[in-house]
Amino acid sequence: MGKLANISGKKRIRNALLVCVVLFSLLGVRIGYIQFIQGEELMTRAYVQQTLDRMINPNRGTIYDRNGVVLASSASVETVTVNPTNIAKENKEKVAEALSRIFELDYEKVLKKVSKKTSIETIVKKVEKEKTDELRRWMRDTKIDSGINIDEDTKRYYPYGKLASHIIGFTGSDNQGLGGIEAKYNDILSGTQGKIVRTSDASGSVIGTGEEEYIAAIDGDSIVLSIDSNIQSIVTKHLEEACIDNECTDGGVVIIMKPDTGDVLSMVTCPEYDLNTPFTINSEELKASWDTLKQEEKNVMLQQMWRNKAITDTYEPGSTFKLITTSIAMQEKIVTETDKAGEFCCTGGIDIVGTYIKCWRYYRPHGAESLREGLMNSCNPVFIGLGQKVGVKKYYEYLRKFGLLYKTGIDLPGEAGSIFLAEEKVGPVELATLSFGQRFEVTPIQLVTAISSIANGGKLITPRFVTAIIDSETGEKTEIAPVIKNDVISEETASKVRNMMESVVSEGTGKNAKVEGYSIGGKTGTSEDGVKTNKYVTSFMGISPTENPEIVILVVLYNPTGEGGHQGGAWFILLLHFIKIFTQ
Repeated sequence: MGKLANISGKKRIRNALLVCVVLFSLLGVRIGYIQFIQGEELMTRAYVQQTLDRMINPNRGTIYDRNGVVLASSASVETVTVNPTNIAKENKEKVAEALSRIFELDYEKVLKKVSKKTSIETIVKKVEKEKTDELRRWMRDTKIDSGINIDEDTKRYYPYGKLASHIIGFTGSDNQGLGGIEAKYNDILSGTQGKIVRTSDASGSVIGTGEEEYIAAIDGDSIVLSIDSNIQSIVTKHLEEACIDNECTDGGVVIIMKPDTGDVLSMVTCPEYDLNTPFTINSEELKASWDTLKQEEKNVMLQQMWRNKAITDTYEPGSTFKLITTSIAMQEKIVTETDKAGEFCCTGGIDIVGTYIKCWRYYRPHGAESLREGLMNSCNPVFIGLGQKVGVKKYYEYLRKFGLLYKTGIDLPGEAGSIFLAEEKVGPVELATLSFGQRFEVTPIQLVTAISSIANGGKLITPRFVTAIIDSETGEKTEIAPVIKNDVISEETASKVRNMMESVVSEGTGKNAKVEGYSIGGKTGTSEDGVKTNKYVTSFMGISPTENPEIVILVVLYNPTGEGGHQGGAWFILLLHFIKIFTQ
C-alpha cells in the first residue's frame, strides 16, 4: 500500500514538473514574441501614452497678387486643450464650468472631455487672444492650471472677402487647403507642424520637473499670383451687373489673360462667395430654406457654389470658334486672299448630305462675301465650306495643336477636359457644325488659351496663376518661368486673323465693343446650353491691341433671360459691360 502511494506521489510530482515546464515554455515564447515581434509597436504605443504631445500649427504662407497686395494671410490665435488625467477630481467640474462659460460651449460636453481617461482632449480651436486671456485670469485667480493648455495656433484671413474666391479657395479647421490655390499649393503653403512634448507616467502624471520640450513650427512659403486685384475687382463689379441686367439664371464668367506668358490677370465666376465664411451659402433664396434641407442637399449646393465654371464646366463656344476655323484655313492656304470679294456666297443655308443648315440670317442672306466679311457677318455657310475643304483629319490635327483635345494644365484643381466626338465618328454633318462652333464643348480656359495662340503669334502656352514662390526662412523669391508647349500657326497667319478680328469690332457683329482710342479685335458667339434645354450662352472673345496683343479677354453669360433674350439686347448689355471693364 505504501509502495503504491509512493509511486502515485512521484507521478504527481512528475506531472506538476511537466506542467511547469510547459507553462514556462509558453511564457518564454510569449516573452520572445512580445520582445522581438511586437517590441517596436509596443515601444511606440508606450511613447504615445507617456508623452503629452501638443501640436503647434505653423503660419500658412501668404498669398499675394502680382503687385504685392495680400489676398490671404495667417494671423496668430490660440487653441485650448486639456490633459484630463492631470486635472484633480475635485476640480473637474470647476474647469468644465469655466471652459464652457468663457468659450460659450455646452457644459455637459466639456465635462465629458474633462472627465475622460485620455492623454489629451481639444476644447476649442483658433480663438482670439482676448478669450484665452480671460481663461488665463481664471487660472491665476483659482490657482487651477494643472492639465489646462493654451497653445499658439494660426487662423486664415481673406482681407477682401469674396474677391477672387474661386481662384484662391479656402482652408479647413486643420489649416489644410480645401479649394483653389489653397488646395493646389497646399504642400508649399502649409509649412511643418511644431510640437510641445512633456513626459508622463502610465497614470498621466508628469515625470520629473515637468519641463516641456518645444519644437518650433516651420512656416509655409508664400506665393505670388498672376492676378491683378484691381482688375479683378473691376471685372467682378461689371460681371455682376451684366448678370443682373441680363437676368442670367446661371451666372457668368470672365477671363483676362496675357497671351505671351499665360498669366491670368483676372478670372471671375459669378456669383462669388465669402472666403471667410465658405460654408455659408451665397444665395438669399437658399438661405431662407437652408435649415430645412438634408445634409446631402446642402453638400451639393455648397459644391455648386465653390465650382469655378471657368475651368470645371464645358459649353458650346458658338461663333467665337470661327476664329479657330479661320486660322486653320489660312494656315493651310485654303484661302489665300482674305479680302477677295465674292470668294464665298451665302444663300441663307447649305445642304450637307440631306441636312439643311441655316445661316443665322437665313431670312436675308449675306450673298457674296470675302472671308473677312464672312467673319464680320458671322456667316455659318462660309465656315462650313472651309471645314469641308480642311477635312476631318487635318481639322483634328489642329485641334490638338490648339490644345483643345486636352486639359490646359492650369494650376488649379478640378480642371475639366473638352467634349468632342472621336475623330473616326465625325461625318460631314458633324464636321459642318464643328466648323462654326456647335455640337461639341470646351471650357472657357481652353478657349482663351487657344485664342492666345493667335494673339501671341502662334504659340500654345500653359495658362497659370502662380508666378513666384517666396521662402519663409530666407525670404528668397524664386520666379517661375512660363511654359510654351508648341507652335500652332505662323506669325503671318496670326497677324492676318487678328486684323480680321479688328474688322469684326469696327464694322461687324461686335461693333458695340468698339472703344474710341483703343485697338480691339473680337468675335461674338451664341450657342445652346445643352440639347433641347431652351437655355443659351452668349459670349464675346476679345484681344487688344490687335498688333502685339497684351491681353485676351473672354466674357460669357449663361442663359440670359432678360428682355433682350440671348440675342440683340443681351449682346448690347454684354458688350457695354465689356467696354466698362476694358476702359477702367
